[in-house]
Amino acid sequence: MNGRDRVVHIGCYTAESGGRGTGIVAARRDAATGALTPLGTVATTASPSFLTRHPALPVLYAVNELSAGEVSAWRVGDDGALTPLATRATGGAEPCHLAVMPGGGHLVAANYGGGSVAVFPLDAEGVPGERSDLVVHEGHGADPQRQERAHAHMVSPDPARGPLLAVDLGTDSVYRYDLDTATGRLVPRAPRVRTAAGTGPRHLARHPDGRRCYLVGELDATVTGYELSDGSLHQRSRVDASGRPGHVQPSEVAVRPDGRFLYVANRGVGTIAVFDLRGERPDLVAEVDTGGGWPRHFALVDEHLYVADERADMIRVFRVDRDSGVPEAVGEPVPVPSPTCVLP
Repeated sequence: MNGRDRVVHIGCYTAESGGRGTGIVAARRDAATGALTPLGTVATTASPSFLTRHPALPVLYAVNELSAGEVSAWRVGDDGALTPLATRATGGAEPCHLAVMPGGGHLVAANYGGGSVAVFPLDAEGVPGERSDLVVHEGHGADPQRQERAHAHMVSPDPARGPLLAVDLGTDSVYRYDLDTATGRLVPRAPRVRTAAGTGPRHLARHPDGRRCYLVGELDATVTGYELSDGSLHQRSRVDASGRPGHVQPSEVAVRPDGRFLYVANRGVGTIAVFDLRGERPDLVAEVDTGGGWPRHFALVDEHLYVADERADMIRVFRVDRDSGVPEAVGEPVPVPSPTCVLP
């Protein structure tokens, strides 16, 4: 493998969750062209729907989105091969997101079905130990079908070691927690931040300036901008996630590393919406078709954007224009069954 190439890993849904994948797939990325060459399944594991890496160690973590939820840890080889390290129960159903806390000492996971957040201590090799805490959210939202109870959907640690933000679709809330690193337990910060009723908050993206973040509403198809101050969130803007007619169900959201543009994946209409962040509120400047109808996740890597379309069984590669921020599709779609996450 030459110096231009890197290995990315792709999570998916497997038969246990109604998907067509078989586990974690590796693909070689050409840094110059953005092209992906699939290397096959490198870890056979049930519904690894979201992946993340340790910030300092060659360790990859996956949620196993099952009724009896688990997280799995894998050592990553130079060729992208994965060696299993440990599997731990999350204490809740259908974990859908996870993250490593700053400093690399703990792993946190969001249980969607369980409406809870789990914490795992990590040893010096990045291996998770037994769960040290499980915080269960309570309540419901305005939508009786989707918000009948709590549904934790994302955990977002603060790189500056401020409070952990836990996004809950079911209760229209963002919870804030401080981590006691000595005990591995979460200490709630009250009050929780409540969104507009029926928002169904799914994922948020932090701006690199550390002062702003953007939250997508899965149920009302919005993007809400917040100012982060003293560990709290203060709403500053609220815009539609898409300019297209029809069903819009936002999924992933990310800010470009230079802070100029925000990207939102919209399922249903099958688009990536591009917002300029240089004004007082996000300004929709482009909306690009992905070639599929269900873009569940994407990753920005240098000048390329990789979109995982869960139902179209493909990864679509785009080159992002540096000045306009607009992605343009390059090459042919890369076939991957039921992809749900792209991890550079």
